[in-house]
Amino acid sequence: MKTIKEIYKVEGMSCTACASSVNSMLSSVEGVVTANVNFANQTVLVEFDPLKASPKQLEDAVSKIGYSLITDKVLMADEEAGEARRLRKARINLFSSFSFAIPVFIISMFLPDLPYRNWIMLALSCPVMFWFGREFFVIAWKRARHLTTNMDTLVAMGSGTAFLFSLYNTFFPSSAGPSGMASHMYYEAAVVIISFILLGRFLEERARSKTSSSIRKLLNLGVKTARVIRNGEEKEVLISKVRIGDIVVIRPGEKIPVDGHVTEGESLVDESMITGESVPVMKKTGEQLIGATLNQTGSLLMLAERIGEQTVLAQIIRLVQEAQGSRAPVQKTVDRIASVFVPVVICIAVLTFISWLVFLPGMGFSHAVTAAVSVLIIACPCALGLATPTAIIVGLGKAAEHGILIKDAQSLEEFCRLDLLVLDKTGTITTGKPSVSELRWDESNPLPEESRDEVSAAVASIEWRSEHPYALALCEYLDITRNPDTTVTGFESVTGKGVSGFYGNNQYHIGSPTYVADKGCSVPPGLAEYQQLLRKQAFSVVFISQNFRVLAVAAISDSIKPGSAGAVRELKEMGLQIHMLSGDSVAISSQVASKAGIDYFKAEASPVEKSEYIRDKRKSGLRVGMVGDGINDSPALALADVGIAMGTGTDIAIESASIILLKGDLAKLAMALKISRQTVKTIRQNLFWAFFYNVISIPIAAGLLFPFTGFLLNPMIAGAAMAFSSVSVVSNSLLLKTRKIV
Repeated sequence: MKTIKEIYKVEGMSCTACASSVNSMLSSVEGVVTANVNFANQTVLVEFDPLKASPKQLEDAVSKIGYSLITDKVLMADEEAGEARRLRKARINLFSSFSFAIPVFIISMFLPDLPYRNWIMLALSCPVMFWFGREFFVIAWKRARHLTTNMDTLVAMGSGTAFLFSLYNTFFPSSAGPSGMASHMYYEAAVVIISFILLGRFLEERARSKTSSSIRKLLNLGVKTARVIRNGEEKEVLISKVRIGDIVVIRPGEKIPVDGHVTEGESLVDESMITGESVPVMKKTGEQLIGATLNQTGSLLMLAERIGEQTVLAQIIRLVQEAQGSRAPVQKTVDRIASVFVPVVICIAVLTFISWLVFLPGMGFSHAVTAAVSVLIIACPCALGLATPTAIIVGLGKAAEHGILIKDAQSLEEFCRLDLLVLDKTGTITTGKPSVSELRWDESNPLPEESRDEVSAAVASIEWRSEHPYALALCEYLDITRNPDTTVTGFESVTGKGVSGFYGNNQYHIGSPTYVADKGCSVPPGLAEYQQLLRKQAFSVVFISQNFRVLAVAAISDSIKPGSAGAVRELKEMGLQIHMLSGDSVAISSQVASKAGIDYFKAEASPVEKSEYIRDKRKSGLRVGMVGDGINDSPALALADVGIAMGTGTDIAIESASIILLKGDLAKLAMALKISRQTVKTIRQNLFWAFFYNVISIPIAAGLLFPFTGFLLNPMIAGAAMAFSSVSVVSNSLLLKTRKIV
């Protein structure tokens, strides 16, 4: 069976329970192999047999349970505009709802003698209930039609019951008889519930908007046009018009449009956006070129071999999309329990009402109604709705104060459960920028100090004319990066090998050992031995010769960040396994891993191999986190249970990740893990007390104590108890702010 994979947009999902329903419905369609809903992105990755299932059938299946599946290919601009529109709507609903809820709360709590008090609260509550919060009731109704429940059902029932109860008492204040128990108002409970849940929805929508923008940024890396030679003429055509077998012209400073190999010319090519390695690679006739990489120094002709969806960049985009789609959303505790909790509460309220009428008929209809309403009010999910978002807000703020951006609650929950943390090398453990570790002079025939200064000035002046990263590293080491001496003549650059020129009356050759040997320069035995030692230690070597005699050798490497080794050691002490992935050579990777204290590494890993490594580790049962900073890391970041990006890295890596270390400091990882553990612990405490409160209070509200003590819970007390549970949850979350990170 030949199957195809497609990513479709899903509209109407409001929680992970919704995502589960869509996933189940699609999986039940004949011909569908797998269906993985990503609630964060509001998308679903479907693998299906096109001979047995069609996009229209998938649309129909999803529409039956009240959601919409968009199978038409949507233009990226339209999708971006749609996301902006949804985010703007969520923001307007949030602030508008609070602008009405706050006056209702003030009137209810502090102005008991205000004239026309109940009617004013009713007028202020209606916009919140029937406009800004209407989606909760619409979705709850759709779920009810299919005999399912979710968090929206809790919100709709709780706020709706409080509102209807208050509405009845506003129009019929004396209908409850002499007890007067039905005269209390709960408008503030109804609108506050709606407002706080809207706050959570707004934060979720903003996180989704940021996540999906990573795909657009990846697409923007591509080239719009290309120069091709057809019928002996050079023509500029749209990238979509390039054909396999075309000869493509790439000039210095231009991006390579498609994948292929060099047919003529040689040049340095910056492949860092794909490989993550900062040093440009020399490309000669016959060598492979990757689309979207940057040609730096020379002109090239290439044969187009892979175009469109076949290019490496297109494959990376697809990997990111599939990784985001295949990562099943973590079922939040509230949604899992709510699926059982809501029907149970409804049944208890109904049984309470019937029991009062059957077993205590003399108490009257009003007592039965009061008890049933008390059950629904006291079971109102205000504390449940606040349990997670309040802890998340405090936890995220605490992390942000320390330079750690955590995008969502799922990342917090998953981060503290990780078994394995995989680190990229370049830009994550190391600085990502070549630097001179040491400049050793020839001691067999030492130069006077003033002569060394003259040679240093000459080297910096000559290298300043080169754009090679090693040249920039030498200039920075010699501290001559601006206004160098301009008395250089006869400058010559051999791409990827070295440079030469005259400074004063002396001729200099600066470059690789092969380059200076080709120029006939002699190497002193001491420096030759030192060169071999540097090679074994995975350093790059640059010789400096004056008048055909090598005077010094520079050891160049991508140095380890100061805090990397300490961060690895601390993470190990916290129980995590640490591995390293790198696109660099085995020798260099081994050296870096040894210095950082990492026991296992994989070198020469492509973006696809990195993502496969993450996938294999997850299949083995490990919870895996990935830390990276380059475009080449983005598929692995998206595929990992938790993707962590260095804030100094590329925008694509940052958008693909769910946790960002803003200053690119690996030492912040341990701190992020501690904050994650503290926040998740607080969430669990909040949920425990919220549900424990319901377990204790619902039987009392139902009248369990009445036969023994004559006590029947007043709805006003039920409302106060509900408010107290919310205050306790918020207070516990605020304590998180004062806890030390240990």
